[in-house]
Amino acid sequence: MQTRAISRRSDLSRGWRMVFLAPALTLWMAGPLAGGNGKRLDSEGRIALIRGLASEIAVAKVPLPRGPHGIYLDSHGRLDEAEARREALANGTAISPGMPIDITKIAFKPKAVVFEINHGGKKRKKWYQHIEIGMGTATQPIAPQDPNAVFAYGSWITVKFPDGVPDLSVDQMKQILSGALDFSRKAPTALYSPSLPPQFKEAIKNHQVLVGMDRDAVLSAKGPPDRKVRTEEPDGGEKEDWIYGLPPHVLFVTFEGDTVVRVKQY
Repeated sequence: MQTRAISRRSDLSRGWRMVFLAPALTLWMAGPLAGGNGKRLDSEGRIALIRGLASEIAVAKVPLPRGPHGIYLDSHGRLDEAEARREALANGTAISPGMPIDITKIAFKPKAVVFEINHGGKKRKKWYQHIEIGMGTATQPIAPQDPNAVFAYGSWITVKFPDGVPDLSVDQMKQILSGALDFSRKAPTALYSPSLPPQFKEAIKNHQVLVGMDRDAVLSAKGPPDRKVRTEEPDGGEKEDWIYGLPPHVLFVTFEGDTVVRVKQY
């Protein structure tokens, strides 16, 4: 009898240990992708991430909005979908899923790492466009204002770490970013075509569309369009508009057959 009581108490004790250990085990298994050693990212780690990820080319897996914020990922690579929708509704979409992107800058904060995508989501001016000359109050810019400067074609991805940025390798950071970016698809294949004119290759690298491009080149530069509209011409021909973005920032690419005949940015 005493032996059975001791056995029951032993089983009960093991059961309670499992109750307390199970949540700890779950948290350990679902912990951050890196930083388990408790180390924080130091200057050497930041330099390694910049060297490994700056100018890295990938493909967007989710819509990336314009504006000052972009999208947010947690340390597991999970997207803050509600915030992403708010940003897209407020500022429009800069980069659609399937479009190639370039990481143009990386900034480090105490509890976040911010990746600038395609030069960011805010409009920018050249340094000389800020200079004006004249007499008294009558001044004018020394350089004409580029109407395309009001449009931004990039975004940001901010990865949050509530307890501080841990010591992360390039591969670990790519794993986190894989919640929004596909690094397995590198430079657009159209760039390797020997028949593609140099000016088209340069435009694709800058995610721009030029008159004369074919559909493959446009897909390599901008990815799939958000919408397509086909219209019949009076002479019996057809034109097709590929539409990127949301008002007020919309790009129209018009095809006749397989060739771009007009590019219009609003």
